[in-house]
Amino acid sequence: MSTLGRKKNLAYRSREYLTPAEVKRLIEAAGERGRYRLRDRTLLLMLFRHGLRAGEACLLRWDAVMFDARTINITRLKKSESGIHRLQEDEIQALWELQSQGKSSYVFANERGDHLSTGAIAKIVERSGEVAALPLSVHPHMLRHACGYYLAEQGLPTRDIQAYLGHKNIQHTVRYTAANPTRYDRIVW
Repeated sequence: MSTLGRKKNLAYRSREYLTPAEVKRLIEAAGERGRYRLRDRTLLLMLFRHGLRAGEACLLRWDAVMFDARTINITRLKKSESGIHRLQEDEIQALWELQSQGKSSYVFANERGDHLSTGAIAKIVERSGEVAALPLSVHPHMLRHACGYYLAEQGLPTRDIQAYLGHKNIQHTVRYTAANPTRYDRIVW
């Protein structure tokens, strides 16, 4: 007898993260499809740059964005550590433009002004992945993993990556530095 239910992730795709080039294509594709192109493009940019979970992006409010200080207060879920992150110029520009278009207290709002659901975010990511013609099916958490691997490739210490992603347990962070192939670059064959 076979058991019903979801298979392991490996049955669906060979990896659970996106490369920087794939992230770029995904974000660009989000800006090319749907009625809310700016919102969707900004959403995917923020998911990646700040390692946000879909639920964290859902609950993100405008009062967490401090334009003058160029920072954003990240409220983490799943008992993770919250923190304050710097905003890059392209993020500030996109957020400023997005705020000027809406009347919701939520950064990523639906047409009724309420926050997007995690399911809605999953659909945005999935459809953007189809438009981008990525070689694997994508889901929102892959952007969080892409952030972790990107930070590891930049040579950030594991503790800094842990703090940035809000991990309480460093074992959740070690996966990014352990899988970083640049640590083998010193090997001479």
